[in-house]
Amino acid sequence: MPSVKDILMSMDYGPAPESAAEVGKWLAARGAFGHFIGGAFTAPGETFATTNPATGEDLALVTQGTEADIAAAVAAARKAQPGWAALPGHERAKWLYAIARHVQKRERFLAVLEVLDNGKPIRETRDIDIPLVARHFYHHAGWAELLAEEFPGAAPLGVCGQIIPWNFPLLMLAWKIAPALAAGNTVVLKPAEYTPLTALAFAEICAEIGLPAGVVNIVTGDGETGAALVAADVDKIAFTGSTEVGRAIRKATAGTGKSLTLELGGKSPFIVCADADLDAAVEGVVDSIWFNQGQVCCAGSRILVAEAVEASFTRHLTDRLAKLRVGDPLDKSVDMGALVHPVQLARVQEMVAAGTAAGARLVQAECALPGKGCFYAPGFLTGVNPANPVADAEIFGPVATVTSFRTPDEAVELANATRYGLAASVWTENVNLAMDLAAKVKAGVVWVNSANIFDAGAAFGGMRESGFGREGGRAGLRDYLRSPEPEEVPEATAAFDTSPMAEAVGQASGIDRTAKMYVGGKQARPDSGQSYAVTQGGRVLGLAGLGSRKDIRNAVEAAAKAGGWGRATAHNRAQVLYYLGENLSARAAEFAARLVEGGHFPDAAALEVDLSIRRAFYYAAQADKFDGAVTATRTAHVTLQMPEPFGIMGIVCPDAAPLLGFVSLVLPAIAMGNRVVAVPAASRPFSATDLSQVLDCSDVPDGVVNIVTGPKEELAAVLARHDEVAALWYAGGAEGRAMVEAESTGNLKPVWATANLDWTGPQGQGRTFLQRATQVKTIWVPYGE
Repeated sequence: MPSVKDILMSMDYGPAPESAAEVGKWLAARGAFGHFIGGAFTAPGETFATTNPATGEDLALVTQGTEADIAAAVAAARKAQPGWAALPGHERAKWLYAIARHVQKRERFLAVLEVLDNGKPIRETRDIDIPLVARHFYHHAGWAELLAEEFPGAAPLGVCGQIIPWNFPLLMLAWKIAPALAAGNTVVLKPAEYTPLTALAFAEICAEIGLPAGVVNIVTGDGETGAALVAADVDKIAFTGSTEVGRAIRKATAGTGKSLTLELGGKSPFIVCADADLDAAVEGVVDSIWFNQGQVCCAGSRILVAEAVEASFTRHLTDRLAKLRVGDPLDKSVDMGALVHPVQLARVQEMVAAGTAAGARLVQAECALPGKGCFYAPGFLTGVNPANPVADAEIFGPVATVTSFRTPDEAVELANATRYGLAASVWTENVNLAMDLAAKVKAGVVWVNSANIFDAGAAFGGMRESGFGREGGRAGLRDYLRSPEPEEVPEATAAFDTSPMAEAVGQASGIDRTAKMYVGGKQARPDSGQSYAVTQGGRVLGLAGLGSRKDIRNAVEAAAKAGGWGRATAHNRAQVLYYLGENLSARAAEFAARLVEGGHFPDAAALEVDLSIRRAFYYAAQADKFDGAVTATRTAHVTLQMPEPFGIMGIVCPDAAPLLGFVSLVLPAIAMGNRVVAVPAASRPFSATDLSQVLDCSDVPDGVVNIVTGPKEELAAVLARHDEVAALWYAGGAEGRAMVEAESTGNLKPVWATANLDWTGPQGQGRTFLQRATQVKTIWVPYGE
């Protein structure tokens, strides 16, 4: 046995095992687990084993959920939901508070159970996961208390189907169940097949406190069980997992009316600037890619380091790597435990092998790995060229890539050279540079001089193919609420006959007029050269360009060149919108006459123009008042929640209000800094094409608003499929709404597909439009010593 003197010289850790005796007794007493449905556990059905990834030993038998099990759980949740929603917020708050208290009472038990089921170190479950679980329930108890005051008029969605991954089993459960219950919803949750045990222990907590039957239901099983939940009669699906499965869920829910939030994969940049504290940055790598064995969707798996300090940083990183301890995750002095399952271990091995075969060099810790279990030595890859399969693919293991950059602009370019956009980490001693990079990196969460910090009060979620929607804070709760149901207005239809004869027959007398499209600040003819006749009462009012895929392409390219609009100050955008409203007012009689010509009664036409002017002034007023927030989270951190524009938005307008519908959708989008490609009312496009003249004289920069006329559904499909279109709004019938949701799976853009509304009423204007025109970026900034 070494002496104290020897230990002080070597600084070696001795064994510090955490006892698993109580968890072992609990598992032995329960035998095989059934589902938790309607407030009670069912009898076990067909079972499968969940294993300890550190030893390979079976822990328990868990029931494989069937469609019938999902149906029973949804029925129980549906039965319980009206009563749960009818409770005063204070009463729901008490239940959430009770859950938090019971989680705290069983902290050590839950921490050990999570280690056995998942393989992560006890230090992480004890000090991070379980305290955050309790924090989420406490935090959302507060939201339940304040719901009526903070979200007036909002209502719960109903029954929420929730599917969680295996990397943070109990924490992901808390992220989803806590806001759902606070908002008045009931839930059916499916834990991951590999890690269901803490969810079942949580079910026992629900039973212990006497939570009303059916409010929380837990059905275990594999991917087929999850697919059955997606297809079930639920009002929302909340999914955390891979981008590929997220695409399948988006397609499966298209047109069903189900609310959807997706938190998907990532390939997050970890930017180390030349002036960074390298020792701190190296510890940030430890907390990022080697945290939870790298099985973290927001892990800083792409290390981008300034060329000037690359050699020094790599040397520091290699030295630190050699000190990491991999072993029994129940040992409190272990840094890394086991990967979750042999399948995951094999995937990491295959990915790293593919990376090295493509020319990368692996630097790996030389540590003794236990003989059994899914252990993998941490490391990083250098010399990764853009064509290397690990350059953009998520390894989801304890291996990062290291790439150098010369300038901050190049760092941003490299950081954004991915289809993902979940998180980023920036390391620099220059606060101006830090905030500049944080603003430019396309990620839903940015940590400054820190990594992998989470809190229930801070929104978490991604951009681009990392999904949409947020979890945590105000934004996360909002995703579990619905506004009052809009009243659908029947939509007019337009016929498209492009033959030359159809254009000539019935032409109005006088000079022929063909309305051009508006692309990049210029009047533009359609790429095809074709037009269609716009008719009213059998009379041809004129011709409009028949837009196509190429016209959408040209409009998107023009919008991409107008990126300066998003960087303009909110005050400047407000002035442009005020000016637009002023110029529209000066031509009010002309626009009203155009609407009358198209079939409006004079009073209705005058009202539509007047409301359009008001919309311009309303969104001008909101442009510099729709603010973010500084959220109370961790000590010595400023946590910013910033509303950020999507970039390029596609907007497909309704036929019911050809001018007002166009203005009601386009103006909030550009007020928030987006550029738009808009498809106006197909049956009455002239109000929108005439508006291009107002845009020209209102200081709207070229490319900020682009107008493509033509067949609504065809152009909507092109916008939905376009990878450079970051978000899509569609106002129209149920068939079209289903189509754009299904076609948007390519880049997983958020889609707001709404009915043709009464645009003259309160539903046609409000903060909802501004919220849907932005995505929350959470920036964590430490301060003090």
